[in-house]
Amino acid sequence: MPAAEAAATWDPRQYLRHCGHRARPFADLLARVPDPPRPQGGPPRIADLGCGPGNVTRLLAQRWPDAHITGFDNSPAMLAEAEQYAGPTPGGGRLDFAPADATDWTPAPGTYDLLLSNATLQWVRGHADAFPTWLRALTPGGTFAFQVPGNFDAPSHVLMRDLCESARWRGRLGGRLRHADAVLTPGAYLERLAGPGCEVDAWETTYLHVLEGDDPVLDWLKGTGLRPVLTALADDEEALNAFLTEYGALLREAYPAIPGGGGTVLPFRRVFVVARVLEPLA
Repeated sequence: MPAAEAAATWDPRQYLRHCGHRARPFADLLARVPDPPRPQGGPPRIADLGCGPGNVTRLLAQRWPDAHITGFDNSPAMLAEAEQYAGPTPGGGRLDFAPADATDWTPAPGTYDLLLSNATLQWVRGHADAFPTWLRALTPGGTFAFQVPGNFDAPSHVLMRDLCESARWRGRLGGRLRHADAVLTPGAYLERLAGPGCEVDAWETTYLHVLEGDDPVLDWLKGTGLRPVLTALADDEEALNAFLTEYGALLREAYPAIPGGGGTVLPFRRVFVVARVLEPLA
């Protein structure tokens, strides 16, 4: 998880409760990523910025089994969970993990052949300003690919923000949450990245996740968007339970269960970008 989320703590177990649904956008992104270059014929060097618990980082080793892959994250809990995947890979490559802040991560020019980031940059204010630095970190023919949630105007987030800014909660939770401008549109990302020496593919997809269990949308959000609230109220169990009860009721109304026990549908829009560097950038 990214550095800008310094005010929140992360729970790998909660995050992984919906790991199948969360991994699908990464797989869809990866399907559009070209093979990285191999400077001097050697194995590619790959970075996963905001690797979280490492469960999708390991998919990179399946695609490029001889690559040297490093997952970066600023959460000690996430890195500890990811460590189970570290070590040599069957294809002769290596997978390792290291701490890093997405807000000030500045790799040296020409360091990587592929840079990916999965559901991380939405936590980093002004992340598009770092794109030139990250593009320069790629070798010619290398790719920068990422996906971010594009659902900050969805009921889940609007209700969360409204509740945090309500009279009851504003004193403790006001201003803690991201707004709709946390990410750009696909077109805006394309404009920020396209130019001489760089070709860009940008698109969006809305997934319809069918979630099971009681209060499944609340359970989903406990792993991601609700983390700042959970952190802020962690030392006050009564207040935390009161907030979750109030928020859960709002979510049940906004996301009703399918009649007949078919689960609960959570529409989730995501934005994808694949930018390939064709020549060294100044």
